[in-house]
Amino acid sequence: MTQVVIWLVAFAAILVLSLKRWSSLSASLDGMLPQPMKTGGDNSVIWSLALAVLGATTLVRPVDVLMTVIVLCILALVAVKLGGWAMNKVDFH
Repeated sequence: MTQVVIWLVAFAAILVLSLKRWSSLSASLDGMLPQPMKTGGDNSVIWSLALAVLGATTLVRPVDVLMTVIVLCILALVAVKLGGWAMNKVDFH
């Protein structure tokens, strides 16, 4: 129960701060994201909710987030290696 309360408080705090400071936050996000994911338009609520969920979860359960990132990196590495292997096997002629 305590974790839920801490998560909710962290979520609310991150959400309020990200909505309040959206102009500087969107400039930072635009610098890191590829063109199709840029924050142009009125996506402030969606991005703020996503950042609040990620931030609150990272504060409450950092090991789970770290393990998820490690698993995703391993899966991406395997996909890249298999893609490279498959491209070497394909005959384009």
